[in-house]
Amino acid sequence: MAAATLVVSLLMSGLTFWAVNTIQQDARMNDTRFGSDLGLLLAANVAPAIAEGNLTEVARFTNRFYSSTSSVRYMIYADESGKIFYGIPYSEEEVQNSLTIERRIQLPESYAQYSELPLVRQHLTPDGQVTDVFVPLNYQGKYWGVLAIGINANPTVVASSHLTRDVTIAVFISIWAMVILGAVFNALTITRPIKELLLGVKNIAAGNFKQRIDLPFKGELGELISSFNEMAERLERYEEQNIEELTAEKAKLETLMSTIADGAVLLDTDLHVILVNPTAQRIFGWEGLPVVGENVLHHLPAALTVKLTKPLYQIATSETIAEEKGDFPSDEAVKTHSRLPEIGEFRLTLTEPTQRTVRILLIKVLDQRTETIKGIAMTVQDITREVELNEAKSQFISNVSHELRTPLFNIKSFIETLYEYGEDLSEAERREFLDTANHETDRLTRLVNDVLDLSRLESNRTYVLGAVDLLQTAEQTLRTYQLNAKDKGIELSQEIEPNLPPVVGHYDLLLQVLANLVGNSLKFTKAGGKITIRAYNLESTPYPLEEIEKVRIEVSDTGIGIDKEDQEAIFDRFFRVENRVHTLEGTGLGLSIVRNIIEKHNTTVHLVSEVGIGTTFWFDLPVYSEELIQSYQDTDEN
Repeated sequence: MAAATLVVSLLMSGLTFWAVNTIQQDARMNDTRFGSDLGLLLAANVAPAIAEGNLTEVARFTNRFYSSTSSVRYMIYADESGKIFYGIPYSEEEVQNSLTIERRIQLPESYAQYSELPLVRQHLTPDGQVTDVFVPLNYQGKYWGVLAIGINANPTVVASSHLTRDVTIAVFISIWAMVILGAVFNALTITRPIKELLLGVKNIAAGNFKQRIDLPFKGELGELISSFNEMAERLERYEEQNIEELTAEKAKLETLMSTIADGAVLLDTDLHVILVNPTAQRIFGWEGLPVVGENVLHHLPAALTVKLTKPLYQIATSETIAEEKGDFPSDEAVKTHSRLPEIGEFRLTLTEPTQRTVRILLIKVLDQRTETIKGIAMTVQDITREVELNEAKSQFISNVSHELRTPLFNIKSFIETLYEYGEDLSEAERREFLDTANHETDRLTRLVNDVLDLSRLESNRTYVLGAVDLLQTAEQTLRTYQLNAKDKGIELSQEIEPNLPPVVGHYDLLLQVLANLVGNSLKFTKAGGKITIRAYNLESTPYPLEEIEKVRIEVSDTGIGIDKEDQEAIFDRFFRVENRVHTLEGTGLGLSIVRNIIEKHNTTVHLVSEVGIGTTFWFDLPVYSEELIQSYQDTDEN
């Protein structure tokens, strides 16, 4: 708009000034002709008087002529040397009296040669443009001087020229005034809302859906603003809905990740941690560390970092993990495998922060089209218990096999000897062989029964607990082992507190506990020793939500005792202290059975032992009450 206005204004100004110049040119031509004709006429009338020296006639004629026309600005007479001797509106006397210099008309040197022709020029004065006409004064063929006449410009032409100039300036100013006013109007009515719309669109693009435009416009611009505000409002509602849904989904995901037993770590393609659950923090020792946003390889244990660096970078760069053997699959296998979300599984034993065995599963996180990798999900499983159970299982099978093989071998050996050499053996030898085979058969039976008992106790079977009279249990146990103790010269006794209330327990299981403990004591107590079963009330001890009375049960002996280095392993399966004293009695399962039975009663078995002094096993059981039994049942149901 400004450029178009400038072109139009320049064009109009050019046309106007061309017209003014043309008018002025015509006016100058007219003034020139008028001045030449007037000068020639006046020179012809005054030349004779000047030649005769009649200056009075010249002055009279000149005054009359000057007074009769308004077009003449001045009239000056000069002699042939150019000295001014008369002039209107000033005279020589006035000039000489008022000035100390002599006034002369400076004419070209060759002017006298061409004195028959008038000389015309124009000059600009403060009062306007003047046409100067220099007419030679010739009389009777002699050059007497020069007449200089100043002709004023045509007032009509001057007025027209000024008017044209003023109109041009006014038009020029008006055009620019209109342009400026139009620009201001445009800024107020169009540019401002457009700028507001532009700013609003930028804010919307930046995610600020609360942007609104509040301008009172009507028409199409008003509809545009209204449509923009409606769009922003819908986007804001849509964003709020999406945020609520995303927040809910995020809460679900975080809850799920925080409650799952396995560790979970989510990485981006730069291997930076995005999300980690408490289980993974505990496994890797990240509690309280700001690992989110950090490179996971900078915080993993050293052994795991070495193991996972190459696979993680291969996944992040969309490469396929090769087999751990070192040979790479074919191209087709790579293409097929790369489309699968599951990438690789790694198993490693960590030594820090604690000794544990973990299984790491790396999974690609793909986009909706399953084409682009968006991140890596790392699942961490603590399989320490699983490994220990597998080792224990293998050890258990090995021990059971060994324990079974020994009596079977002995039975088979003695029976084969009887079969092949029975006639050559004496009656006493045959009876000894049969007695040994029978003893090994009893030992094999005990081993099988102990294994079955332990397997049953370690299962998820639930036992119904009730009221148990400890006095009855202790007396039955003593009756069972009374003859055996008498043969070995060992004293069996009980110290049961009078009026002892019944306890919460399972009668058969508690009877088996006392039997195993007493039987175990009989094996390691020498003749003259003593084995005692005690039971007595404890003072009330804090229990969740209430005070509960307990009874302590002890089995003490004066046997050989247990070394401190063996006390931690005494309850392990097939661990036998008798191996250290070179005896072959027992299966090594008795105390394992005791521990499992006591754990079924929601308590723990303890021991105090000193080598050469004796050993005491003890555990606590709560006094029976209906409320306590109900709480146990509710706990089992939950």
